[in-house]
Amino acid sequence: MSIQKISQNYTTRILKNKTLLKGLEKISDHGTTFTASTSLLMSLTVRPLAIFSTPDTEKENKQYAAANSICSGLIKFGMVEAIALPIETAVKKINQNPKRFLNSKTIHNLSNNTEGLAKSRSYNLITQIIKLSAGFITAIPKSILTIALIPVLMDKMFFRNKKSSGENIQNQQQAASNKQNSINFTGTMSNKIAKGISKIVNNEKIQNFAKKYETKDKDIAKHITAGTDILLTSSFAYQTSKSKDIKENRKKALIYNNLIATGITIIGGYGIDNIIKNKTGKFIDKFKQIHATDPKLNKYIEGINILRPAIIFAAVYYGILPIFSTYMAEKIDKFVEKQNNKNTLTN
Repeated sequence: MSIQKISQNYTTRILKNKTLLKGLEKISDHGTTFTASTSLLMSLTVRPLAIFSTPDTEKENKQYAAANSICSGLIKFGMVEAIALPIETAVKKINQNPKRFLNSKTIHNLSNNTEGLAKSRSYNLITQIIKLSAGFITAIPKSILTIALIPVLMDKMFFRNKKSSGENIQNQQQAASNKQNSINFTGTMSNKIAKGISKIVNNEKIQNFAKKYETKDKDIAKHITAGTDILLTSSFAYQTSKSKDIKENRKKALIYNNLIATGITIIGGYGIDNIIKNKTGKFIDKFKQIHATDPKLNKYIEGINILRPAIIFAAVYYGILPIFSTYMAEKIDKFVEKQNNKNTLTN
């Protein structure tokens, strides 16, 4: 048997691996959860380590940047899960029993003739956007809570004197957390959410939009992630500038750090993702051929399209950039401050 033949057989076995397929299906069903979990892991470990490894940077700027990373990861995961899990459960209910939630006209319009909703790219595009929207919806509240908790974490981690305002914020957050945990998403609640989502899917304008852009489904996770990051960073910058609990001389460096990291992540993430997507085109084609008769093929592909950008953006933002953005943020902050001092003396 030739080496090429052995390699092809080995690749086929990997692509048929049940664990791989189950994992891709889970990512498809819980795309927002997967993205938030990846961000949480990286924000608690890789990013703080990278920040503290930054050379020629003031210690307190590193501490603020690390506290921001940890707070951001924890709050993002908690808030996204509070919204994402009920939405994902509701979408799954619609998938399992579409006739109960969707009208016959919608099912016919999105079913691609006789293939059914499970293989409908337009239907899957709609539900994918709905599931991934949890991150976008929570972006502004997340930035507000992150800014509120940074001083608290600075007190806890770096043994600073606690302020009464910080204690109040912590108590408020704990109360909000307890209230959130008391919510029980029962079957009745899940059905109500499913009915609300079904109204979106039943909308003819939404259906027409999905059918028009259904071939762009492989990029939707990337676009939503980028849009969420832009909204989150903009809100974070505004909230930081208004915060009374973050030191004035640390605000600009913290804002610059986030702006640099987000800007380079989006540009670099898109570039790397496009390269990888082009390089893996044959892999996807082979995957489709192997699983052509599998009714879950669309779920597997959706899982791949969520997995790829999530890993790339996380690797760039949490692994590659922190040292550069932390270093550059301080340099820019000092440069701007120096220029302002010159202008003040001149005037």
